[in-house]
Amino acid sequence: MKLDSKYFDGIRVKPARQAAAEKARAPDCAWEGCTQPGSHKAPRGRDHEGQYLNFCVDHVRQYNKSYNYFSGLNDTDIQTYLKDSLTGNRPTWTMGAAAGDASATQAPPRAARRWSGKAKDPFNLFGDDAVRARQASKTKKVRSLESKAFVTLDLTEESSGETIRTRYKSLVKQYHPDANGGDRGHEDRLREVIQAYKLLKQSGFC
Repeated sequence: MKLDSKYFDGIRVKPARQAAAEKARAPDCAWEGCTQPGSHKAPRGRDHEGQYLNFCVDHVRQYNKSYNYFSGLNDTDIQTYLKDSLTGNRPTWTMGAAAGDASATQAPPRAARRWSGKAKDPFNLFGDDAVRARQASKTKKVRSLESKAFVTLDLTEESSGETIRTRYKSLVKQYHPDANGGDRGHEDRLREVIQAYKLLKQSGFC
């Protein structure tokens, strides 16, 4: 299809005839001395929200380049406006203070002091007493079956988990038939060691 075809003009979003009609209906450019149609809107400025001026394309560009919403305001008023715009130009109150509350007018709290790296512990929550308390809580009460399991492994009830595991591995190697040339005479003893270790493991001792 040729670009100068009459059918091409007819399928444009705004055909040339429609654009020409809108241009003819547009008011005159608001720029002083300009007689061109003012087909482009530009905001009038501060305190005139919702109101627009009509310019031609050349003058609307010049207007936009020189447009300043804060024209006529001093620096203090501009800073106040920018601060209020953070909250949508709505009033705010001090946190936790109701209207008329005297505490809202009090001076702000002092700046936080530099941290020394040591936390205060007036109740000794993290001191020696706390350590001893945690250690005491870790000490389990040994029941009769667990006590027999310690005896089976030739250990004391205060033995650590690592000691229990090491002793168990040593006894398994000692009583396993492979370590005795296939002799199964120690199978009962091996079974007791395995059961004792399982009991202590289930009870949380290792």
